[in-house]
Amino acid sequence: MVDMADAVITEHAGTREGPIARFYQYGREGVQVLDTKKNLQRLYIFDPSLDMVTERDPSRREKILRRFMFDQNGMLEETFSFGQHPRTFRYENGGQQIAVREGGQYGAVGKIFTSDRNGVAETAWGRHGEIERVYIFEAGDDTIMERKGGWFGTVDRTFAFEGINASVFREPEAFLQFLMFTERREGEVDSTDKDRVADVTHGDGSKVTHSRFAFTGKRHTSSDTHSDTKEDFRIDIIPEGDVSLEETPKDEPSRKKSSEISFAERQTGRKF
Repeated sequence: MVDMADAVITEHAGTREGPIARFYQYGREGVQVLDTKKNLQRLYIFDPSLDMVTERDPSRREKILRRFMFDQNGMLEETFSFGQHPRTFRYENGGQQIAVREGGQYGAVGKIFTSDRNGVAETAWGRHGEIERVYIFEAGDDTIMERKGGWFGTVDRTFAFEGINASVFREPEAFLQFLMFTERREGEVDSTDKDRVADVTHGDGSKVTHSRFAFTGKRHTSSDTHSDTKEDFRIDIIPEGDVSLEETPKDEPSRKKSSEISFAERQTGRKF
């Protein structure tokens, strides 16, 4: 349990009336990302003397997971996980835009963040891609709303600020920090995702958890259908398949295998 004495940012799923997903405790030493029970999930430590922020392992604080280096040109993200490439965030047009490059400063531009008076738009797939999401700074200076697909898209998340103004994160460097703290990670399940999983209770009180993608309709079995309505999908069987040609009666026409019957013969309904 972490004492929530500092400024707090509360993340809601959807609008501000939606369920709480996370808390971000914003203090002078860094930022603590907490789940809905206020258990520590992530830890970020500020190092102003080096213009650096480090992400630490919550269970082993001396272990650095990522490092974010800031300078007048933007930010460099270095990760210490195998298979993860560095990313650069470079200011453009006086800080009105931030270009994200994968693999270092010479990598391809993957995203563009563009600021205007309403907030920040995130463009995916390079400089000429489509708006993937926007971060809207709401009136009152206490809310940032994240929408998918554009300025009028679906509200994905809402961040409510207490003890700190939302406008603090309008500055390019502060906005990059906000992106770091609030990013979603593959494999990380928050409380709102857990709530989407249905718990089915049996008569004995035990619970079986089903995925939200599981089929919930009536399942049909062979006993649900009368035998006289079943279609016959059996393969053609030659009754005397084990009888030699010499033993076949002369007055009985020779039988053909199913594979030897042409399509035209099947259409005419010819009997064999």
